[in-house]
Amino acid sequence: MKTLCSILVGLLLIIPTFAQWQPQSVNTKASFRAVSVASPDVVWIGGTKGQFVCTTNGGQTWQTGTVPDAQDCDFRDVQAIDAQTALLMSAGPAEKGQARIYKTTNAGQTWQLVYQTNRTGIFFDGMDFWDAQHGIVFSDPVDGKWAVLTTDDGGKSWQPVPPGNLPMMQPGEAAFAASGTSLVVQGKRNVWIASGGMTGGTGRVFRSSDRGKSWFVSTVPLPAGEATGLFGMQFFSAKAGVVVGGNYKEEKQPGPNAAITRDGGRTWERLTETKPPGLKEAVALLPGDRLLVVGPSGTALSADQGQTWQQLDSEGFHSVGCAKGTCYAVGATGKVSKQVFK
Repeated sequence: MKTLCSILVGLLLIIPTFAQWQPQSVNTKASFRAVSVASPDVVWIGGTKGQFVCTTNGGQTWQTGTVPDAQDCDFRDVQAIDAQTALLMSAGPAEKGQARIYKTTNAGQTWQLVYQTNRTGIFFDGMDFWDAQHGIVFSDPVDGKWAVLTTDDGGKSWQPVPPGNLPMMQPGEAAFAASGTSLVVQGKRNVWIASGGMTGGTGRVFRSSDRGKSWFVSTVPLPAGEATGLFGMQFFSAKAGVVVGGNYKEEKQPGPNAAITRDGGRTWERLTETKPPGLKEAVALLPGDRLLVVGPSGTALSADQGQTWQQLDSEGFHSVGCAKGTCYAVGATGKVSKQVFK
């Protein structure tokens, strides 16, 4: 007869175990929603009060700084090009001087204001780059359509996409989180934007295969409402992608919060609810096509593209970025953590 001890040992051998998130010391209480991982060692993070932090040695040391004359900016998206080069996107009303993009090419020693607008209604939500030269940024709708700009020179200049190339928005529709998590690029030309906010409707995903010159839109079988919609998105390839969301006023409210596409975003299928349930704000890819999702209620992992989920912890984060299984997650009041997934 097996002893209780031997049974417990056997169970421990078959239950997957994971390292815990390791808190990083970044010496600031700024709140973070933006993280971009250029490599396992090079990470850039954007925060409130015009602050940023970065590491070039995998978190052994962190540089913390403030962009001059940007103390009123909330950097809710960041693009890490390499250890020397990064861009910061400020979210906030343009009419209050908060719609800005900054760039550094010397590891944050100096920053150049490469774009600013005072156009009423502009509120930047996300920014992403296909490569070091070609990028895209988008704003909540103006006159019923997303405001989208692109760059072909590494962010030195930005050109608006003509509004006539964009689909009409539904009443109340917008982007949630403003953390860059609802915008994702893939390959050399593909880009997707996720939305919510439509009362009594469902979330929608806008897609472009020509770097934002033309757009199409499809519905996603996840709830949308005043505080409900799609928050984070990630694509395995040009065809397969996952979107997550929830209700930011009821962060732990159970319900459908994930969907998958296998045709580039034309159609979407609801996935099993994540564990833990509730609002999920960001998705990252791990080796082996595994999915890592984070949100206020905790972290979940899926090894089968969202058909089943495993809860890793109940620690809340707003965004996460990974490179080769090394992940960095960020949250409120200076929260930065690291975890390596084998």
